[in-house]
Amino acid sequence: MTLAQQLREAILAAPLETSNFAETPQAGTLYLPPSHLKALRLDAHIVVGGRGVGKSFWTAALQSNPLRKQLGAAVTELQDIEVSAGFSNAEAIENYPNADVFAAFLDQNGAPYDLWRAVILRWVALKAAESIPNASWQATVDWLKQKPEDAARLMQRPRGWKGLILFDALDRTSTDWRRMDDIVRGLLRAALWLKAFPGLYAKVFLREDQAERTVFNFPDASKLTATKSDLAWARHDLHGLLWQRLINAPGTHGEQMRSVCTNIEQDAVWHIATDMKSESEAQKKAFEALAGPWMGRDRRRGVPYTWSVGHLADGRGQTSPRSFLAAIRRAAEDSSERYPQHDYALHFESIKRGIQKASEIRVQEIAEDYPWVPDVLTTLSGMNVPIDFDAVIAKWEEKFPGGAQGISTTQLPAQHVDRGWDGVREDLQRLGLLEVRKDGRIDMPDLYRVGFGLGRRGGVKPKN
Repeated sequence: MTLAQQLREAILAAPLETSNFAETPQAGTLYLPPSHLKALRLDAHIVVGGRGVGKSFWTAALQSNPLRKQLGAAVTELQDIEVSAGFSNAEAIENYPNADVFAAFLDQNGAPYDLWRAVILRWVALKAAESIPNASWQATVDWLKQKPEDAARLMQRPRGWKGLILFDALDRTSTDWRRMDDIVRGLLRAALWLKAFPGLYAKVFLREDQAERTVFNFPDASKLTATKSDLAWARHDLHGLLWQRLINAPGTHGEQMRSVCTNIEQDAVWHIATDMKSESEAQKKAFEALAGPWMGRDRRRGVPYTWSVGHLADGRGQTSPRSFLAAIRRAAEDSSERYPQHDYALHFESIKRGIQKASEIRVQEIAEDYPWVPDVLTTLSGMNVPIDFDAVIAKWEEKFPGGAQGISTTQLPAQHVDRGWDGVREDLQRLGLLEVRKDGRIDMPDLYRVGFGLGRRGGVKPKN
């Protein structure tokens, strides 16, 4: 087996999957970009990020004592702290209500602020070994409302522990924008209420579209927004994450990858060295060892190190780790299938097919989060971008003769659909699916263009 084949096999053996459904991440997958440091601090109460950037990963990782210890000196305040989930993508009805409970509670004109405080009170009571009514969430809320002094004493009681409660996947609380706004706003008010009690902290993970709505319309909300942090990934962060995963591949596969880049071992986990965490010559050379120097036969086609990340960016220039790692894994699979004798582990044509796979995955994710988007964008399949907006509207009106209001969905609709096609365009632009050029023409980043079947002269081709 050649060196290229060995590296290819090592990529396929590495833990490159990033989807998290509340399970504890593997120790070797933990990578802390410097830009995420602020988001993990206890005083960062609001953390904002798109799909696949790490909200659920950090929610799960922060609940693990070994993983918090692994963060070490970077976030010392997370040591010796009790961490619990106040809402996540995993069902835990004793710890927090689900969407059905929220729906029934709101149908009875209940205030989300009270329900979220009930979640916090159950958490504090459990840690304090105190008994409060918990036969149902309504029972806990009734106790809070009818015995406010008892609730206050519970929260003000001296504690020998510090606690952090995490809230993630809040889009699962409702399929109606107005209701979800009320629920999230109530949670943020509860997080502000919690700030009054020393040693207790809340961290709320929000999608970008949630954070941009009216959820901060309440008194003293600025005390929370001042702590807001974004989960962003620079190009060197993505490559750093990739190598963190690669050097912790099992057995000889990990050894093979550790021979390519500098690394250190700590507590039976391998970590990339400092020079692999920035856009350094070491980081560039390491990826060149996997993919070669060019995206073709010469320099005119681009450099794989920058090309692989740039073509996965959305309309706001952001690339998620989930898209990047999925593209690399698919590139390794394709290289093994089509170019087994290639001089490098990743063939440049396979990297392009990796982009196709990442785009396909991203389109599926968008369909889950925003069911109205595929109805709108698949209508444009076969067109080439950039394109005049009038031509886009013509396609949309052909499919939806009744106008933008004809876009039907039983879940969260386009936020500004009441403003017609201009409102739909604005929503797509805010989500990073469309770009508007200076000349007014509509463009679409490759991350979505390929998956939705649009073409671009000289660009990565959509799959047939």
